[in-house]
Amino acid sequence: MPSVNEELLLPSTPGKFKDKSHSMHRQFYRCFASMSTMFLWALFLVALTASYLSFQSFVDSGNKYFSAAWGGAHWEKQVKASAQIHRRNGFSVLVTGAAGFVGSHVSLSLKKRGDGVVGLDNFNNYYDPALKQARKKLLNSQNIFIVEGDVNDARMISRLFEIVPFTHVMHLAAQAGVRYAIENPHSYVHSNIAGLVTLLEACKNADPQPAIVWASSSSVYGLNEKAPFSESDRTDQPASLYAATKKAGEEITHTYNHIYGLSITGLRFFTVYGPWGRPDMAYFSFTRNILQGKPITIYRGKNRVELARDFTYIDDIVRGCVASLDTAKKSSGSGGKKMGPAQYRIYNLGNTSPVTVPMMVGILERLLQVKAKKNAITMPGNGDVPFTHANISLARRELGYRPTTDLQTGLKKFVKWYLSYYGYNHGK
Repeated sequence: MPSVNEELLLPSTPGKFKDKSHSMHRQFYRCFASMSTMFLWALFLVALTASYLSFQSFVDSGNKYFSAAWGGAHWEKQVKASAQIHRRNGFSVLVTGAAGFVGSHVSLSLKKRGDGVVGLDNFNNYYDPALKQARKKLLNSQNIFIVEGDVNDARMISRLFEIVPFTHVMHLAAQAGVRYAIENPHSYVHSNIAGLVTLLEACKNADPQPAIVWASSSSVYGLNEKAPFSESDRTDQPASLYAATKKAGEEITHTYNHIYGLSITGLRFFTVYGPWGRPDMAYFSFTRNILQGKPITIYRGKNRVELARDFTYIDDIVRGCVASLDTAKKSSGSGGKKMGPAQYRIYNLGNTSPVTVPMMVGILERLLQVKAKKNAITMPGNGDVPFTHANISLARRELGYRPTTDLQTGLKKFVKWYLSYYGYNHGK
């Protein structure tokens, strides 16, 4: 009788011999190969999923700035119609930040006198986009077309210059606000530096090259203690990231002027206010909180010194912007090549009459007929400066710039607009 071991070695079919240990090894190999294949497939699926998520993240990130649809025959028709000039020797102007506070007012002023105006705005949510959409509706009613897109979108900017031979660019798109830079610093670099360079690249390559007027800021004076602030004063001590990006913009524009022959004018705005203003500005938020019965925070400087600002009414700023366009000389370059020296200017646009913040609050209280609930505290180190005061003698001499609106008059017009736009229901 065969042993157990011998029995295991007997063939299952007469005449054939089958090594069952070899068969087990082969089955194990097949199983291992199958598991390896499954593992590789699993890795592939994981990689595919990761790639998709990464791509989706990239798309979402890109959509944050380049989500707007542009291009096509209808879009180009709207751009061309908006750029149409309706006065003799008129301009064709690309206004960036056209749905913003200053941008919307400048666009309306240019269109009213017969210039062609094409707006550009990304409608970001730094403050209530509904206000920007309302401004857009106002501009649309005056046949001003606003392209919804970001100034960093080089392809779109380039296409605009292909469609319209802009004579001028009014660059007002920017990430505004001093304190917000602490919360979101990258947005300032994206808009105020990268966006500026993208626009300048398009301008330098355009044929003909446009003359450029752009918004710098009084913030560039930073920690300067000499008053009033003059264009020749030091601007190498910024007190905020916002100020630093605007100072960088002045250096960048000077470079493009020097290398490529772009005609460039920088405007240092001083605390602009008025109807359709920015909700993040003190006069605006104070008005809202006073009407709603909420407390307002009033900052003080060292030794309880009251902060002061050179408040400048929007209509005065618009006149300075338009005068800058009117006096701008043509760029000297063509297609990226400089043919000769080009105009480069910087001006202060202010009111020359600084008013303390408590005085501004007092004016609002009288206009609103509501007493403010005040909370006075020492100014934190958030980038604000104790005072601003513009010397506008250069702008007066070369631009004919003469501000005419005092704070009392300007705030009265603002309050009238605010109550008309938002309505007023006490305590709500």
